[in-house]
Amino acid sequence: MLRSICKLPHKIAGQMAVDILSRNMASQAPQKMEDYFKGKKFIVTGSCAGMGEKITERLVDLGSFVYAVVEKEEGAAKPLPNTKQIFCDVSNWEDTYKKMYDIGPVHGLVNNAGVAVIESFFDVTEHGWDKTLNINARALVRISQAVAKNMIDAGIKGSIVNISSTISTRAIPDHTTYCASKGAVNQITRTMAIELGKYGIRTNNVNPTVVLTRMGKIAWSDPEKSGPIMRRIPLGRFAETDDIANAVIFMLSDYSTMVNGTALVVDGGFLAG
Repeated sequence: MLRSICKLPHKIAGQMAVDILSRNMASQAPQKMEDYFKGKKFIVTGSCAGMGEKITERLVDLGSFVYAVVEKEEGAAKPLPNTKQIFCDVSNWEDTYKKMYDIGPVHGLVNNAGVAVIESFFDVTEHGWDKTLNINARALVRISQAVAKNMIDAGIKGSIVNISSTISTRAIPDHTTYCASKGAVNQITRTMAIELGKYGIRTNNVNPTVVLTRMGKIAWSDPEKSGPIMRRIPLGRFAETDDIANAVIFMLSDYSTMVNGTALVVDGGFLAG
């Protein structure tokens, strides 16, 4: 085709080349969100409340099937339609891998499960340190190993989204272990992006500011605690769970096929100042 174009007058050849490029670009255009997600399978950890619950709802609304990972059957919310609850203590290295691997191939993973043990630097405990790092960082690695292995074996060019935090890069008082764990998530994400990219698997972070989940509203209800953070957010508010779900859906979709190894910060401008 290109040789044939080269033999034509310059003006005509140029127009034909533009037309061919336009058709190629049009064929690569992203699908509508509903069309992309319909019939696909995803895993969401920490799916029983807050951000995980909202992300699960959004995926189901878009026509996906979700494996909703929760810690315990006792007290778990009633599962949504088009979901299957997977009960798993993600701090258990071997059990976590087996349960995630046994799910089989999926198109995407959201590593949302996490804990926040609030301890000042001098009050950091062995228990608080181990619990926070084990769930927020180590479990993320183990879950992703199983899911990525299944993606590779099935030839799925999937997307993995890790929930980090703005305080992975800008520390605040009394969050030593949490800041450390989310800093680890940032580097794990970058390493995964480098190693899994050759298989067409993308790995990215979503880094929120304070999110007004049910627990978030309680934890940040004291103006003396929330005020210094709020004053550094130009938009003048904390994030809602919908704000985070929007970012995650974008990162999972084919609207972000060239986005890999980076962080989508959802902070109202907190890190800009």
